[in-house]
Amino acid sequence: MSYWLYLPNHLPERAESKGMPLVVMLHGCHQTATQFAQGTRMNLWAEKKGYAVLYPQQLATIQPQRCWKWYDRATQEGGGDVPTILTMIHQVLTQYAIDRSRIYVAGISAGAGMANILALNHPRLFAAVGLHSGPVFGAGHNTLGALGVMKHGAGLRTDTAVHDLLQRQPQFPGMPAILLQGAGDNVVRPINQIQLARQSMLLNRLTGPAKVTLKPKGRHNAHQLHDLYVGRKLMLRIAHIEQLEHAWSGGDPALAFNAKAGPDASKMLLEFFSRHQR
Repeated sequence: MSYWLYLPNHLPERAESKGMPLVVMLHGCHQTATQFAQGTRMNLWAEKKGYAVLYPQQLATIQPQRCWKWYDRATQEGGGDVPTILTMIHQVLTQYAIDRSRIYVAGISAGAGMANILALNHPRLFAAVGLHSGPVFGAGHNTLGALGVMKHGAGLRTDTAVHDLLQRQPQFPGMPAILLQGAGDNVVRPINQIQLARQSMLLNRLTGPAKVTLKPKGRHNAHQLHDLYVGRKLMLRIAHIEQLEHAWSGGDPALAFNAKAGPDASKMLLEFFSRHQR
């Protein structure tokens, strides 16, 4: 499995003394790592804010469309491609000055499903997770089941998957999450975001009500932010974006699975991540 690593040319003072924060970015089906980097423009924001960015690339020999197998039960429990990606991360940690308290993981679609699996199985490695158009965790278990989850969510597995995880990890420390979803997404439908939010509330022991911010349509698509806090700490941000289909919000429309209209998902991810460290 190959990976690409972006290193910023200019480091903020904090990164010079403590090391760079690292974002692991996982592409969706039918994408390469470099297409994902170009489409999301994440490297431009990483340069501005002093982040390193790691882009693993799924092998076409493992999955012909380069999909991460987020629906596979063994992968959900920390097997499959999880150890391979962890090995990449540890290689980068040994070779570069990375702040180990500020490692984050994000992705779109199947990549979001895989990012969530990494974060939930290794919550002490990752300080926060970002899921764009992602499927709910812990369901599917075969290709046909995965399609059902993408269309209809996980049903009763929504809660059961969390209870199973907490049985495996009784000392689960919580996982800050930002969830971005297009209202017009017919590939991974919005029911998945509702259920991911439910799972995050259970894992982080959050109770409502959420603080709601409405952003009207202007230069960007209209969108709603639902924020849940523990004290003053923002633990869960749910961004529901009107008119957005199955595409990276604020991306480069010259590449597939990217929508020109904002809000800029890459900027939103880094702003959320900057609030969290282990």
